[in-house]
Amino acid sequence: MLQGGNGHEFCENHLRLTNFLELQDHRALAAGMMGPLLFRDFKIYREYLTLSEQKALVEELRVAAADTPPFQPVLRSGKRMSVRITSFGARGWLPDQTGYQYAAQHPNGTPWPPIPTSVLKIWQAVSEVDRLPDSCLMNFYGEDTKMGMHQDRDEAGFDWPVVSVSLGDEALFRMGNTTRGGKTESIWLRSGDVVVMGGAARLAYHGIDRIRFGSSTLLKKGGRLNLTLRVAG
Repeated sequence: MLQGGNGHEFCENHLRLTNFLELQDHRALAAGMMGPLLFRDFKIYREYLTLSEQKALVEELRVAAADTPPFQPVLRSGKRMSVRITSFGARGWLPDQTGYQYAAQHPNGTPWPPIPTSVLKIWQAVSEVDRLPDSCLMNFYGEDTKMGMHQDRDEAGFDWPVVSVSLGDEALFRMGNTTRGGKTESIWLRSGDVVVMGGAARLAYHGIDRIRFGSSTLLKKGGRLNLTLRVAG
């Protein structure tokens, strides 16, 4: 549901703003401006990965997660998440009916595989910090899936950014404030885009309203993979 306004007028204004942001984005690309787009301290690197790099990364992730396949966790509410998740690194995000925490193993008892080197290189290039991440969450979005507005605050500290990598179908990414409610901005993330959430954006609410299922041919059966790198401990 759209936040921060009332009724039909807000929906129209929000759609105009989204269209304006996309227009500005296309103009920046056309002008050859390769630096990140900046919205509310969210840094968005458009098409950071080439198509060949994306294909290689998808295959690398498939092989690495062979023994720790994506699963749908059951939350405290008793409902299953609509997305399927798995992790890489020393710590994996593992929500369950007791709450949200990090764990060293997949629910099947297998330790999480190491974060792929190609993924670490993305972090090193865009994070602007010296410390490496110890956790990489991978979400798979199928048709009609979404991610509600939330903060990433299950980590031991918030001095380090969160770096997000999009692969596959386009997703409508909503950026909010450090408290619930208020005005938000949205932009369609495309395959190969990288988002850095640092500074004021580190604890800003954000989410995925929907995906454009079938908008990309990167994944054979469609859908979207999203990697989020972070320092958890």
